[in-house]
Amino acid sequence: MLLITTLRRLSMANVKPSIVFVLGGPGSGKGTQCAKIIKEFGYVHLSAGDLLRTERDIPGSRYGDLIEKHIRNGTIVPVEITCNLLHAAMNNSRKDRFLIDGFPRNQDNLEGWNREMAAKVNLQFVLFFDCNEQVCIDRCLKRGSSGSGRSDDNEESLKKRFITYFKDTLPIVDHYQKQNLVRKIDANSSEDTVFEEVKKCFKEVMYSTLHMLWKQSVVTGWKTTSWQQIHKNSSSTFLKKTW
Repeated sequence: MLLITTLRRLSMANVKPSIVFVLGGPGSGKGTQCAKIIKEFGYVHLSAGDLLRTERDIPGSRYGDLIEKHIRNGTIVPVEITCNLLHAAMNNSRKDRFLIDGFPRNQDNLEGWNREMAAKVNLQFVLFFDCNEQVCIDRCLKRGSSGSGRSDDNEESLKKRFITYFKDTLPIVDHYQKQNLVRKIDANSSEDTVFEEVKKCFKEVMYSTLHMLWKQSVVTGWKTTSWQQIHKNSSSTFLKKTW
């Protein structure tokens, strides 16, 4: 318990929230995997698409009609709207670790984020779900036929969304790849198989951060245990509680 208290005290010294961008094509499994990450590692899931759809559905929203137009056309909502919604959701959650799902989706998103938000957060990495286009389309159509209620889960909208994805979003993945920030996951397999690979990414960054905090504890005099003891006890449950 003293170890957990010490590491929490140390981690709270870093006031910037930590974020992971989650990118991939429509139907690549972003939402499904984010739900598993929340349960396993305790992050807060912020879906740019869900936030936009919620804003669209608010009676009298000044952005509602504009958001719906972009959703139906498979195009991207102006970055100022998305950034404002993400920032508000982060502040309202009172948490400090976030999965930002489906953002940034194009160069304008990236520039807007860098302008408005980049200095306020710690970007841990970009989780990229790489999935075959036809597999994604089949998943989305199945989701739509099962009553997802999403106006873009239809073949016409999906074609437009994939054009946008290939043209606008993949270059963003390439941008972060050049910074060695992308963790690429083969998302064609079953959700449980995919999640085994996802867990490796999060454990890696958590081990790295715990090691940094442990070294900091040596400098500050808060050291309570050896790194070997921390690593030995670094199960997912332990990491979640410590985090």
